[in-house]
Amino acid sequence: MGKLIDGKKFADNLCNKIAEEVIKLKDKNIIPGLAVVRIEGDPASAVYVNMKAKKTKEVGMHSVTKILDKNTSQDDLLKVVEELNNDKSINGILVQLPLPKQINADSVINTINPDKDVDGFHAINTGRLWTNIDSLVPCTPLGCKMLLLDELKDLTGKKAIIVGRSNIVGKPMASLLISENCTVTIAHSKTENLKDEVKKSDIVIAAVGVPEMIKGSWIKPGATVIDVGINRIKNGKKKLVGDVEFSEAEKIAGAITPVPGGVGPMTIACLLHNTLIATCRKNKLEIPKFF
Repeated sequence: MGKLIDGKKFADNLCNKIAEEVIKLKDKNIIPGLAVVRIEGDPASAVYVNMKAKKTKEVGMHSVTKILDKNTSQDDLLKVVEELNNDKSINGILVQLPLPKQINADSVINTINPDKDVDGFHAINTGRLWTNIDSLVPCTPLGCKMLLLDELKDLTGKKAIIVGRSNIVGKPMASLLISENCTVTIAHSKTENLKDEVKKSDIVIAAVGVPEMIKGSWIKPGATVIDVGINRIKNGKKKLVGDVEFSEAEKIAGAITPVPGGVGPMTIACLLHNTLIATCRKNKLEIPKFF
């Protein structure tokens, strides 16, 4: 049986370290501020935003939540973003996705000041990431990298496959693994012979959004498996599953993240991590090192 990678425990420890750094900043009369903007209409978004606000306050940061009507126009949303760009008490801005159909998400993301873009989705932060310039890194891939380094210590020479090519997880994850000297394959639902590609990999990152698409028998013995997927399925009763067939993969993998309790908690912790970094950069302070 593979070792379970406890993302919740790691995230809790990271949040505790962030809280300690926030105390040090407050001694300098600096309070990190995170603003989250949500448009009504998506129940899951409401849950996520509430969780983010709760954690933000727990680590001692200033939390602002702006909730807009579901019929909000793109222009009105952009005005809110610009107000937050100009608000000196706010160091991090996040616009909760998905957005309603009348709003172009790329336009909104690229209106956020890149230095306050704690989701790391702005085109400038994407470019900085791929060219090894200090940037704000997307939270979920950053959390995956932290878990991998904690588990394996050194990723040099490892063959890694990322199943999923999204701008949010797959592509930035590839950049992060390349920077750690991995040999990286990006696969997706259209990849031919996906099973064979996975079977060759020391590290498997599953982020394709298809329940249990990666079968346990595909996993290389001893491989480290990071399951980013979170899917609700009904099998007698509703339950959450990842993109990996956990029950079988666990028997073969050297280490594996569960769903839930693996990558999920890391995403919010890394959001707070990015807010702290943005605050330190703004105030020209040394960036704390957590991994």
